[in-house]
Amino acid sequence: MPKISVEVPQELLDDLDDHVGGEGKFVNRSEAIRASIRKTLDTLDEIDQRHGRLDDES
Repeated sequence: MPKISVEVPQELLDDLDDHVGGEGKFVNRSEAIRASIRKTLDTLDEIDQRHGRLDDES
């Protein structure tokens, strides 16, 4: 799996960390970020589909 590097404002990182770990919804930061990316892309696909910008084969 490729690795990427991103800069994240401390405020977002603090909020992310509230959802990671034993008491959180995600095992680690990477899982939380991947889930967020997937959800965002799914949402964008839904918007594109509503506006007729998405091929049926995608």
